[in-house]
Amino acid sequence: MTDDARIDGRRLYTGRVINLDVDRVRFPDGSEGELEIIRHPGASAVVPFLGEATAITPQVMLIKQYRYAASRYLYEIPAGRLDAGERPEECARRELLEETGCTAAGMTFLTSMYTTPGFTDERIHLFMAEGLVPGATRREADEFMEVEMMPLWQALEMVRRGEIEDSKTALGLLLADGVRTGR
Repeated sequence: MTDDARIDGRRLYTGRVINLDVDRVRFPDGSEGELEIIRHPGASAVVPFLGEATAITPQVMLIKQYRYAASRYLYEIPAGRLDAGERPEECARRELLEETGCTAAGMTFLTSMYTTPGFTDERIHLFMAEGLVPGATRREADEFMEVEMMPLWQALEMVRRGEIEDSKTALGLLLADGVRTGR
């Protein structure tokens, strides 16, 4: 469906992070129906490498963050939602600084993806950062996290074993490894 598929809609909820709409839409076969959709401004996430991604044993920085929806801590890459008018790379750099205290000498775009297109329009932009310079974090009050460094191979094994359950993190790590190795 395209943007012209929306016939009408109403906002049920406006929140700090998301909005909830019920839209009347025209489906590809011409029929009509109502769909609930969570509207999200989009986000950026970044796979941070200590040093260069092409090193013999590259080191990545992950965040072990408490997530209420999952009822536990999850391994993630730094990420956050786009501010109004903010470019995705600016957001990635801002979130890297806020969550890890680091700035990056280099930033490489990996891809953009829909997180869960069955019920939300959220699109996340994935980046890879190299040449990190440490600094002070600027975390939000509701962010409970610890920064952990590990070899990329270990993080990839954690993805394969299902220990990294966050989709943006798993995809980001796999794509960064592909860029790094030329695959």
